[in-house]
Amino acid sequence: MSSTRDKSENELEGPVTEVPIDVPPRMVLVRCPHCRHVVEAGILSRGLDVCPRCGHHMRLSARRRIRLTVDAGSFVEWDAEVAPHDVLNFPGYQEKLSAAEAASREREAVVCGQAAIGGERCALFVMNSAFMMGSMGSAVGEKITRCFERALADGLPVVGFTVSGGARMQEGATSLMQMAKVTNAVRRHGEAGLPYIAVLTDPTTGGVTASFAMEADICLAEPGALVAFAGPRVVEQTTHKRLPAGFQRAEFLLDHGFADMVVERAELPATLAYLLFLHDRTALADPSRDVPRCPAAFPDEPRWPAPRRPQASFEADSATPHDLVRRVRDTNRASVPTVAEQAFSGLIELHGDHLFGDDPAVVGGIALLGRRPVTVICTDRGRTTKERVARNFGSPEPEGYRKALRLMRQAEKFGRPVVCLVDTSGAYPGMEAEERGQGAAIADGIMAMSGLRVPEVSVIMGEGGSGGAIALATADRVLMLSDAVYSVVSPEGCASILWKTPKRAAEAAEALGITAPTLERLGIVDGDIDATGLGTPEFAARLADRLREELAELEAMGADELVSTRYERFRRMGRFEA
Repeated sequence: MSSTRDKSENELEGPVTEVPIDVPPRMVLVRCPHCRHVVEAGILSRGLDVCPRCGHHMRLSARRRIRLTVDAGSFVEWDAEVAPHDVLNFPGYQEKLSAAEAASREREAVVCGQAAIGGERCALFVMNSAFMMGSMGSAVGEKITRCFERALADGLPVVGFTVSGGARMQEGATSLMQMAKVTNAVRRHGEAGLPYIAVLTDPTTGGVTASFAMEADICLAEPGALVAFAGPRVVEQTTHKRLPAGFQRAEFLLDHGFADMVVERAELPATLAYLLFLHDRTALADPSRDVPRCPAAFPDEPRWPAPRRPQASFEADSATPHDLVRRVRDTNRASVPTVAEQAFSGLIELHGDHLFGDDPAVVGGIALLGRRPVTVICTDRGRTTKERVARNFGSPEPEGYRKALRLMRQAEKFGRPVVCLVDTSGAYPGMEAEERGQGAAIADGIMAMSGLRVPEVSVIMGEGGSGGAIALATADRVLMLSDAVYSVVSPEGCASILWKTPKRAAEAAEALGITAPTLERLGIVDGDIDATGLGTPEFAARLADRLREELAELEAMGADELVSTRYERFRRMGRFEA
């Protein structure tokens, strides 16, 4: 839907008052609301309105946010003439609107338009706390809805910056209905396979949080931003309890699985540019287009360093199955994310299941295999003792499987292949995991992978343990490293159950048929990859080459053929004569 008037960037700031050159400049001081440190306004402005002492991200006007985020000269405003209506003749509302317009120099609490970020075109909406604390009335809902509609018509992704105190009470239920109105527009835009990235800023609360702010494909948040449905004061009044420090802040959301990333303001333009690039098929297909660099995807130092002591080399052919089990559990073995960071480029990690939590035993995100974007999902046993305990030694909880499921669904939406790199003894068998539906989470993962309409390749990188592994390995192609093992149960568990002693684990390992050659003969796996040099760039290149080969073959198939061939693959396992 086009507006009757589009406003170009040179109109953004309204009239400019010139200051006579003979008037000496006056120092303006600003007090940080978080640490109370006083900062000179010019220093604060050059620091993007981030307190130099405590790092508190202060609120920005919509126009300043746009200037700091988009490419210079690229913003064109949409629907600038849309203004609020006093549909209920609410007492004092007109006066509040006039005061808000005078204070913010805006007609409403959101600015919408089209822009480019790092050369990537997108539709953009930016909410403005200076206009009635960004409250959502019918005009706000109308402008954001039009933004999604126009983005759908033009085939553009949407980037939205949210800041709001919630619904605008002066417009009654009309304001409430904007939650459903905008949500419907978000749904139609998403069903067309177009991405929506939300940036949650301080504060994002109420009806905005409970609708389009949390409906994005990828949710970013600024550090320290308050993001909540019911604000802290309401929660304290209701529960009569003092809230813990950091409750409902961006970092709290990240820990509890509702935000993909917390991004410093200085890094937001680069992060958004890279995420948009990963979803831009035209740019990906153009070798002349440079890959945007952002610190989250291209860190200066490896996020998952290789072990200090390399694992001892050995001949896989001469090792017993129990030797292999002990080998893949060796604490000197390179972690799966270490290998993933070497094999793929630009891996940007996305966090959380957007339901309950973020399980560190599962690392997932988007990366490039050459110039092909892929969704990468890894299990992570950790490196130090502290990391291993935090990650349950690589045994996922329900949130880990649900995070993987969310990323798989996202990959399907955007036609992106899925690569799962698996090294786990099995799903975490804890009481809390059972309370949160461990079995259901695994079942949902198997069901989803069986029907995904994009190519899937899973690689057993070390230990593939029981249902905890198959939830990430119901794929078109399942490969194993030459020294990996894949089993219905651990050898120790098998020996304890069948022979009442774990001392016969070596015998159980031999009997279970857990090695790559045996499983390939049975049709369980489709081949192996030489594990020599695991954790080195040479091995990573070998893994990447094999993944390219497998994906090239699978991408030649249509979606229906992929799903039906995958069905037949698993249908053949365990043969019976009629």
